[in-house]
Amino acid sequence: MRYAYGRRAGALAAAIVLTTTGCSLVGGDDDKNGGTDDASKGPKVVLVTHGSFSLPDDLIADFEADTGLTLDIRTSGDAGELTNKLVLTKDDPIGDVAFGVDNTFGSRALSEGVFEPGAVAWPEGVSQYALPGDEEHSLAPIDNGNVCVNIDDTWFTEHDVAPPTSLDDLADPTYRGLFVTPSAATSSPGLAFLLATIAEYGDDWPDYWKRLMDNDTSIASSWTDAYQVDFTQGGGDGDRPIVVSYDSSPAFTVAEGSDTSTTSALLDTCFLQVEYAGVLAGAENPEGATKVVEWLLSPAVQEALPENMYVFPTVDRIDLPAEWTAHVERPDAPLSLDPAEIDAERENWLREWNDITTR
Repeated sequence: MRYAYGRRAGALAAAIVLTTTGCSLVGGDDDKNGGTDDASKGPKVVLVTHGSFSLPDDLIADFEADTGLTLDIRTSGDAGELTNKLVLTKDDPIGDVAFGVDNTFGSRALSEGVFEPGAVAWPEGVSQYALPGDEEHSLAPIDNGNVCVNIDDTWFTEHDVAPPTSLDDLADPTYRGLFVTPSAATSSPGLAFLLATIAEYGDDWPDYWKRLMDNDTSIASSWTDAYQVDFTQGGGDGDRPIVVSYDSSPAFTVAEGSDTSTTSALLDTCFLQVEYAGVLAGAENPEGATKVVEWLLSPAVQEALPENMYVFPTVDRIDLPAEWTAHVERPDAPLSLDPAEIDAERENWLREWNDITTR
Protein backbone atom coordinates (compact mmCIF):
# COMPACT_ATOMS: atom_id res chain seq x y z
CA MET A 1 0.00 0.00 0.00
CA ARG A 2 1.00 3.61 -0.46
CA TYR A 3 1.51 5.79 2.57
CA ALA A 4 2.43 9.42 2.24
CA TYR A 5 1.61 11.05 5.52
CA GLY A 6 5.02 11.92 6.84
CA ARG A 7 5.07 15.67 7.04
CA ARG A 8 1.57 16.76 7.86
CA ALA A 9 0.48 13.90 9.99
CA GLY A 10 3.74 13.29 11.68
CA ALA A 11 4.15 16.95 12.38
CA LEU A 12 0.52 17.39 13.01
CA ALA A 13 0.41 14.39 15.15
CA ALA A 14 3.15 15.48 17.32
CA ALA A 15 1.32 18.58 16.77
CA ILE A 16 -0.86 20.39 19.01
CA VAL A 17 1.14 20.21 22.05
CA LEU A 18 -1.63 19.65 24.48
CA THR A 19 -2.92 22.90 25.80
CA THR A 20 -1.27 24.52 22.85
CA THR A 21 -3.18 22.22 20.61
CA GLY A 22 -4.07 23.37 17.20
CA CYS A 23 -3.09 22.03 13.89
CA SER A 24 0.41 20.83 13.42
CA LEU A 25 3.39 20.30 15.55
CA VAL A 26 7.10 19.96 15.46
CA GLY A 27 9.03 22.72 16.72
CA GLY A 28 11.80 25.22 16.91
CA ASP A 29 12.76 28.28 14.92
CA ASP A 30 14.61 26.61 12.10
CA ASP A 31 15.29 28.73 9.05
CA LYS A 32 14.08 26.29 6.43
CA ASN A 33 15.16 28.55 3.58
CA GLY A 34 18.82 28.52 4.53
CA GLY A 35 20.91 31.61 4.96
CA THR A 36 19.42 34.93 3.91
CA ASP A 37 22.34 37.26 4.52
CA ASP A 38 23.74 37.08 0.97
CA ALA A 39 23.86 40.67 -0.23
CA SER A 40 23.06 39.48 -3.77
CA LYS A 41 19.60 38.41 -2.64
CA GLY A 42 16.58 40.66 -2.51
CA PRO A 43 14.93 42.16 0.58
CA LYS A 44 13.91 39.56 3.13
CA VAL A 45 10.36 38.72 4.12
CA VAL A 46 10.03 36.44 7.15
CA LEU A 47 7.28 33.80 7.10
CA VAL A 48 6.61 32.26 10.51
CA THR A 49 4.77 28.95 10.28
CA HIS A 50 4.26 25.56 11.91
CA GLY A 51 6.51 22.55 11.62
CA SER A 52 4.47 20.78 8.94
CA PHE A 53 4.72 23.59 6.40
CA SER A 54 6.06 22.18 3.15
CA LEU A 55 6.00 23.50 -0.40
CA PRO A 56 8.21 22.59 -3.39
CA ASP A 57 11.48 24.45 -3.70
CA ASP A 58 10.62 25.51 -7.25
CA LEU A 59 7.47 27.29 -6.03
CA ILE A 60 9.52 29.20 -3.47
CA ALA A 61 12.12 30.04 -6.13
CA ASP A 62 9.39 31.30 -8.45
CA PHE A 63 7.99 33.52 -5.70
CA GLU A 64 11.41 35.01 -5.06
CA ALA A 65 12.05 35.55 -8.78
CA ASP A 66 8.64 37.14 -9.37
CA THR A 67 8.77 39.48 -6.36
CA GLY A 68 12.48 40.15 -5.94
CA LEU A 69 12.10 39.09 -2.30
CA THR A 70 13.98 36.47 -0.30
CA LEU A 71 11.58 34.23 1.61
CA ASP A 72 12.91 33.37 5.06
CA ILE A 73 10.79 30.49 6.44
CA ARG A 74 10.91 29.92 10.19
CA THR A 75 9.00 27.09 11.84
CA SER A 76 7.53 27.50 15.29
CA GLY A 77 5.85 24.36 16.59
CA ASP A 78 2.18 23.55 16.08
CA ALA A 79 -0.76 25.90 15.63
CA GLY A 80 -1.16 26.40 19.36
CA GLU A 81 2.52 26.98 20.01
CA LEU A 82 2.70 29.27 17.00
CA THR A 83 -0.27 31.31 18.23
CA ASN A 84 1.15 31.56 21.75
CA LYS A 85 4.47 32.79 20.42
CA LEU A 86 2.81 35.34 18.15
CA VAL A 87 0.77 36.68 21.07
CA LEU A 88 3.77 36.88 23.39
CA THR A 89 5.86 38.73 20.78
CA LYS A 90 3.13 40.94 19.31
CA ASP A 91 4.93 44.13 20.41
CA ASP A 92 8.13 42.93 18.73
CA PRO A 93 6.94 40.48 16.05
CA ILE A 94 9.14 37.54 15.13
CA GLY A 95 8.28 37.81 11.45
CA ASP A 96 6.37 39.69 8.80
CA VAL A 97 3.67 37.16 7.99
CA ALA A 98 2.35 34.04 9.69
CA PHE A 99 0.75 30.91 8.28
CA GLY A 100 -0.79 28.08 10.30
CA VAL A 101 -3.00 29.67 12.94
CA ASP A 102 -6.20 27.64 12.63
CA ASN A 103 -9.85 27.95 13.59
CA THR A 104 -9.21 26.53 17.06
CA PHE A 105 -6.79 29.38 17.89
CA GLY A 106 -7.71 32.15 15.45
CA SER A 107 -10.03 33.99 17.84
CA ARG A 108 -7.25 34.38 20.38
CA ALA A 109 -4.90 35.82 17.78
CA LEU A 110 -7.53 38.32 16.66
CA SER A 111 -8.47 39.42 20.17
CA GLU A 112 -4.79 39.99 20.97
CA GLY A 113 -4.30 42.20 17.89
CA VAL A 114 -1.63 39.95 16.36
CA PHE A 115 -2.63 40.57 12.74
CA GLU A 116 -3.21 43.63 10.57
CA PRO A 117 -6.58 44.09 8.84
CA GLY A 118 -6.48 42.24 5.54
CA ALA A 119 -5.41 44.04 2.38
CA VAL A 120 -5.57 40.99 0.11
CA ALA A 121 -8.53 40.33 -2.18
CA TRP A 122 -9.73 36.79 -1.65
CA PRO A 123 -10.25 34.58 -4.71
CA GLU A 124 -13.59 32.90 -5.31
CA GLY A 125 -14.52 30.28 -2.74
CA VAL A 126 -12.27 31.49 0.05
CA SER A 127 -14.86 33.50 1.94
CA GLN A 128 -16.82 30.40 2.93
CA TYR A 129 -13.89 29.51 5.23
CA ALA A 130 -13.60 32.93 6.87
CA LEU A 131 -13.07 32.84 10.61
CA PRO A 132 -16.28 33.90 12.38
CA GLY A 133 -15.75 37.31 13.94
CA ASP A 134 -13.00 38.34 11.50
CA GLU A 135 -14.90 41.17 9.86
CA GLU A 136 -11.67 42.91 8.79
CA HIS A 137 -10.36 39.80 7.00
CA SER A 138 -7.13 39.84 8.98
CA LEU A 139 -6.78 36.07 8.49
CA ALA A 140 -6.98 34.74 4.94
CA PRO A 141 -8.15 31.10 4.75
CA ILE A 142 -5.44 29.14 2.92
CA ASP A 143 -6.35 25.47 3.32
CA ASN A 144 -8.86 23.20 4.97
CA GLY A 145 -9.35 19.57 5.94
CA ASN A 146 -11.46 17.39 8.16
CA VAL A 147 -10.36 15.21 11.04
CA CYS A 148 -12.53 12.09 10.84
CA VAL A 149 -12.71 8.60 12.25
CA ASN A 150 -11.27 6.18 9.67
CA ILE A 151 -11.90 2.45 9.47
CA ASP A 152 -10.07 -0.51 7.95
CA ASP A 153 -12.74 -1.84 5.57
CA THR A 154 -10.81 -5.03 4.87
CA TRP A 155 -10.63 -5.91 8.57
CA PHE A 156 -14.39 -5.64 9.02
CA THR A 157 -15.02 -7.70 5.88
CA GLU A 158 -12.57 -10.42 6.91
CA HIS A 159 -14.01 -10.59 10.46
CA ASP A 160 -17.62 -10.43 9.29
CA VAL A 161 -18.36 -7.49 11.59
CA ALA A 162 -20.58 -4.61 10.53
CA PRO A 163 -18.40 -1.46 10.61
CA PRO A 164 -19.31 1.52 12.80
CA THR A 165 -20.95 4.50 11.16
CA SER A 166 -21.22 7.10 13.92
CA LEU A 167 -19.55 8.50 17.02
CA ASP A 168 -22.07 6.69 19.19
CA ASP A 169 -21.11 3.34 17.65
CA LEU A 170 -17.57 3.71 18.97
CA ALA A 171 -18.86 3.21 22.52
CA ASP A 172 -20.85 0.10 21.54
CA PRO A 173 -19.50 -3.19 22.99
CA THR A 174 -19.34 -4.55 19.42
CA TYR A 175 -16.28 -2.35 18.92
CA ARG A 176 -14.65 -2.87 22.29
CA GLY A 177 -10.87 -2.63 22.03
CA LEU A 178 -10.94 -1.68 18.34
CA PHE A 179 -10.60 2.12 18.47
CA VAL A 180 -7.46 4.25 18.88
CA THR A 181 -7.31 8.04 18.92
CA PRO A 182 -4.39 10.43 19.33
CA SER A 183 -4.34 12.31 22.61
CA ALA A 184 -6.22 15.60 22.68
CA ALA A 185 -3.41 16.89 24.88
CA THR A 186 -0.52 16.14 22.52
CA SER A 187 -2.01 15.88 19.05
CA SER A 188 -3.83 18.23 16.70
CA PRO A 189 -6.19 15.59 15.27
CA GLY A 190 -6.71 14.32 18.81
CA LEU A 191 -7.90 17.75 19.89
CA ALA A 192 -10.10 18.03 16.81
CA PHE A 193 -11.72 14.69 17.68
CA LEU A 194 -12.40 15.91 21.21
CA LEU A 195 -13.99 19.06 19.75
CA ALA A 196 -16.08 16.89 17.42
CA THR A 197 -17.48 15.02 20.43
CA ILE A 198 -18.22 18.28 22.23
CA ALA A 199 -20.01 19.59 19.13
CA GLU A 200 -22.03 16.37 18.91
CA TYR A 201 -22.90 15.79 22.58
CA GLY A 202 -22.78 19.27 24.10
CA ASP A 203 -22.63 19.23 27.89
CA ASP A 204 -22.91 15.42 27.83
CA TRP A 205 -19.52 14.97 26.17
CA PRO A 206 -17.80 13.82 29.41
CA ASP A 207 -20.29 10.95 29.71
CA TYR A 208 -19.55 9.96 26.13
CA TRP A 209 -15.83 9.87 26.84
CA LYS A 210 -16.43 7.75 29.93
CA ARG A 211 -18.29 5.29 27.72
CA LEU A 212 -15.42 5.34 25.22
CA MET A 213 -12.88 4.58 27.92
CA ASP A 214 -15.08 1.83 29.38
CA ASN A 215 -15.06 0.33 25.87
CA ASP A 216 -11.26 -0.01 25.93
CA THR A 217 -10.48 2.96 23.69
CA SER A 218 -6.73 3.42 23.31
CA ILE A 219 -5.12 6.87 23.59
CA ALA A 220 -1.90 7.29 21.59
CA SER A 221 0.48 10.18 22.13
CA SER A 222 0.51 11.21 18.46
CA TRP A 223 -1.16 10.67 15.11
CA THR A 224 1.93 8.76 14.02
CA ASP A 225 1.59 6.26 16.87
CA ALA A 226 -2.18 5.93 16.44
CA TYR A 227 -2.14 5.51 12.68
CA GLN A 228 1.20 4.01 11.76
CA VAL A 229 1.64 1.79 14.83
CA ASP A 230 -1.79 0.87 16.21
CA PHE A 231 -4.05 1.06 13.15
CA THR A 232 -4.37 -2.17 11.17
CA GLN A 233 -3.85 -0.35 7.85
CA GLY A 234 -1.00 1.85 9.06
CA GLY A 235 1.79 -0.24 7.60
CA GLY A 236 2.86 -1.92 10.83
CA ASP A 237 1.46 -4.66 13.04
CA GLY A 238 -1.41 -2.68 14.49
CA ASP A 239 -4.46 -4.46 15.89
CA ARG A 240 -7.02 -1.62 15.97
CA PRO A 241 -9.13 -1.18 12.80
CA ILE A 242 -10.67 2.16 13.87
CA VAL A 243 -8.55 5.33 14.13
CA VAL A 244 -8.82 9.10 14.15
CA SER A 245 -7.21 10.50 11.00
CA TYR A 246 -8.26 12.72 8.08
CA ASP A 247 -10.85 12.76 5.32
CA SER A 248 -7.94 12.59 2.86
CA SER A 249 -6.45 9.44 4.42
CA PRO A 250 -8.19 6.92 2.12
CA ALA A 251 -6.27 8.36 -0.82
CA PHE A 252 -3.09 6.96 0.73
CA THR A 253 -4.28 3.42 1.45
CA VAL A 254 -4.77 2.17 -2.08
CA ALA A 255 -3.41 -1.35 -2.49
CA GLU A 256 -0.72 -1.73 -5.14
CA GLY A 257 -2.23 -2.89 -8.41
CA SER A 258 -5.71 -1.94 -7.25
CA ASP A 259 -7.98 1.02 -7.74
CA THR A 260 -9.70 0.47 -4.40
CA SER A 261 -8.80 2.05 -1.08
CA THR A 262 -8.66 -0.29 1.89
CA THR A 263 -9.97 2.37 4.28
CA SER A 264 -12.76 4.90 4.48
CA ALA A 265 -13.63 7.96 6.56
CA LEU A 266 -16.85 8.07 8.59
CA LEU A 267 -18.30 11.33 7.35
CA ASP A 268 -20.64 11.85 10.31
CA THR A 269 -17.66 12.07 12.67
CA CYS A 270 -15.67 14.83 10.96
CA PHE A 271 -14.51 18.15 12.41
CA LEU A 272 -13.46 20.91 10.03
CA GLN A 273 -10.05 22.55 10.38
CA VAL A 274 -9.04 25.69 8.48
CA GLU A 275 -5.56 27.22 8.42
CA TYR A 276 -5.01 30.94 7.91
CA ALA A 277 -2.32 33.41 6.92
CA GLY A 278 -2.03 37.07 7.82
CA VAL A 279 0.29 40.06 7.95
CA LEU A 280 1.67 40.56 11.44
CA ALA A 281 0.98 43.90 13.12
CA GLY A 282 4.23 45.84 13.33
CA ALA A 283 5.91 43.81 10.57
CA GLU A 284 9.18 45.22 9.23
CA ASN A 285 8.15 44.34 5.68
CA PRO A 286 4.34 44.57 5.46
CA GLU A 287 4.40 44.95 1.67
CA GLY A 288 6.39 41.75 1.32
CA ALA A 289 4.11 40.04 3.83
CA THR A 290 1.08 40.96 1.73
CA LYS A 291 2.76 39.42 -1.31
CA VAL A 292 3.27 36.18 0.66
CA VAL A 293 -0.44 35.98 1.52
CA GLU A 294 -1.32 36.61 -2.13
CA TRP A 295 1.13 33.89 -3.14
CA LEU A 296 -0.38 31.38 -0.71
CA LEU A 297 -3.77 32.04 -2.35
CA SER A 298 -2.35 31.74 -5.88
CA PRO A 299 -3.34 28.81 -8.12
CA ALA A 300 0.21 27.42 -8.10
CA VAL A 301 0.37 27.13 -4.30
CA GLN A 302 -3.24 26.05 -3.93
CA GLU A 303 -2.65 23.21 -6.41
CA ALA A 304 0.45 22.13 -4.49
CA LEU A 305 -1.27 21.88 -1.09
CA PRO A 306 -2.82 18.39 -1.37
CA GLU A 307 0.37 16.56 -2.32
CA ASN A 308 2.67 18.55 -0.04
CA MET A 309 0.64 19.26 3.09
CA TYR A 310 -2.24 16.80 2.57
CA VAL A 311 -4.91 19.48 2.90
CA PHE A 312 -7.54 20.87 0.56
CA PRO A 313 -7.30 24.27 -1.13
CA THR A 314 -9.76 26.99 -0.20
CA VAL A 315 -9.85 28.54 -3.67
CA ASP A 316 -12.52 27.26 -6.05
CA ARG A 317 -11.77 25.28 -9.21
CA ILE A 318 -8.36 23.98 -8.15
CA ASP A 319 -7.56 20.57 -9.62
CA LEU A 320 -7.05 17.80 -7.07
CA PRO A 321 -4.75 14.78 -7.48
CA ALA A 322 -6.43 11.87 -9.27
CA GLU A 323 -6.27 9.65 -6.17
CA TRP A 324 -8.04 12.30 -4.10
CA THR A 325 -10.79 12.61 -6.70
CA ALA A 326 -11.19 8.84 -6.80
CA HIS A 327 -10.96 7.94 -3.12
CA VAL A 328 -11.65 10.96 -0.91
CA GLU A 329 -15.17 11.73 0.22
CA ARG A 330 -15.88 14.94 2.10
CA PRO A 331 -18.64 15.57 4.64
CA ASP A 332 -21.45 17.87 3.58
CA ALA A 333 -21.87 19.30 7.08
CA PRO A 334 -18.83 18.65 9.28
CA LEU A 335 -19.10 19.22 13.00
CA SER A 336 -17.94 22.62 14.21
CA LEU A 337 -17.81 24.92 17.24
CA ASP A 338 -17.68 28.68 17.53
CA PRO A 339 -13.96 29.58 17.55
CA ALA A 340 -14.60 32.05 20.37
CA GLU A 341 -16.10 29.26 22.49
CA ILE A 342 -13.11 27.05 21.77
CA ASP A 343 -10.79 29.83 22.85
CA ALA A 344 -12.72 30.40 26.07
CA GLU A 345 -13.16 26.76 27.04
CA ARG A 346 -10.17 24.91 25.58
CA GLU A 347 -8.16 24.62 28.78
CA ASN A 348 -11.18 23.56 30.84
CA TRP A 349 -12.15 20.95 28.27
CA LEU A 350 -8.64 19.56 28.11
CA ARG A 351 -8.38 19.41 31.88
CA GLU A 352 -11.64 17.47 32.18
CA TRP A 353 -10.72 15.23 29.25
CA ASN A 354 -7.41 14.40 30.91
CA ASP A 355 -9.15 13.56 34.17
CA ILE A 356 -11.47 11.13 32.37
CA THR A 357 -8.87 9.41 30.23
CA THR A 358 -6.27 8.93 32.96
CA ARG A 359 -8.48 7.45 35.67
